[in-house]
Amino acid sequence: MSSTVTGPPPYPQYEEPKQDRVTRFIQRRWRDSPVWVAPAAMMVCMAGAVGYTFVTSPTEANAGAAPSCLLKYATGFICPGCGGTRAAWYLLHGDVPAAARHHALFVFAVPFLLYMYFAWAGRRLFGWKVPQLSLSPGVIGTFIAAWGVFSVLRNLPWAPFTAFYV
Repeated sequence: MSSTVTGPPPYPQYEEPKQDRVTRFIQRRWRDSPVWVAPAAMMVCMAGAVGYTFVTSPTEANAGAAPSCLLKYATGFICPGCGGTRAAWYLLHGDVPAAARHHALFVFAVPFLLYMYFAWAGRRLFGWKVPQLSLSPGVIGTFIAAWGVFSVLRNLPWAPFTAFYV
């Protein structure tokens, strides 16, 4: 007596999703573009941010000066990124303690972000064998959690948390 099983398989067959026109266009452009385009585009964006920071001198702006943080302007609360532009300005001028006073986590993250960019761009453009800094989901989650705690603490109106207020 033989038993034969007929019917559908116990699990549905996976079908590759069809890509929309926008995704196909972007992937085709990425595949056909020269290898230097992505590092150059990121460098242009970073240069624009550095140039903006140098030109505007954000340390001299008052609370209502444009561009102002809409969250702080509307609610009075300090957003998670508040003080980042001023911290960048102080870093660009070599004043690390003042930069850390305005946004300590930004100052902590900058060396890692710069290393990750130059290691990636060096490998992509020149084939350098620079060790890549890979961050596990746990490290990223811990950093985001620390940023969230920092954001809450800097909004508390009593000492010692008032030292975080910018």
